Amino acid sequence: MTSLSSPFPWRAAMGFGFGVLRLSSDAFWRMTPRELAAAIAAVRGPIAAPLARTDLDDLMQRFPDRVTETAHGQ
Repeated sequence: MTSLSSPFPWRAAMGFGFGVLRLSSDAFWRMTPRELAAAIAAVRGPIAAPLARTDLDDLMQRFPDRVTETAHGQ
């Protein structure tokens, strides 16, 4: 998702519209952003919600990163 302070990702939108959807220039430029977003979602599928901090903390506790002795030059 693009924030209001970020420029619209035209390069990615055009790449998807022309390359993946194989739209003509006329069809692409006639689409509304909402129509393009719906087409992207239909091809890409639903986007998973970000991991909650508590879930991340739980995973980090259950599966901690292991530092090997060789990583510290010992």
